[in-house]
Amino acid sequence: MVQYTLTANPELIITVPGKDSSKARDKAMDQLMELMESGKLSTELESGFSPQELIEVKEPVIDVSSKEDEITQSVQILSNLATLKLKVQESRTEALEVRKAIDILFSDQCVTEEEITQLKEGFKVLKNFAQANIRYQEARGKAEQAREILDQALKGQLTVDS
Repeated sequence: MVQYTLTANPELIITVPGKDSSKARDKAMDQLMELMESGKLSTELESGFSPQELIEVKEPVIDVSSKEDEITQSVQILSNLATLKLKVQESRTEALEVRKAIDILFSDQCVTEEEITQLKEGFKVLKNFAQANIRYQEARGKAEQAREILDQALKGQLTVDS
């Protein structure tokens, strides 16, 4: 089925079988002429009218593949968040210990070369933790949107207990 309308009367929809073609437009013109002759259409076509001037009405197409891509991307974002959360949790305790050890640098207490070496090695752990934590916090913001997208896709299909 194909639908046509007129610029002068956009509320009017003429439906004919088939696809948009010259034959379909001719059929639409026949229907238009019948409407005009029967007085059901008050549109005056002063300068004449041809089938090529009919405007095809197209239904909006929902792009399913882009929705599927959006869902796939949302799942990947949530998976990334889960990985980052584990990484942050695993390195948190060690990083906090290193952070406490840093205070020795600001005291008048003597330190050994071995303590400084351990501290320098701990800086790597601290740096990795801090970077992972920042990535986790950024990923969390994106994951909120991803969760909303998945909630919309699953709307009415699952019940979430709070």
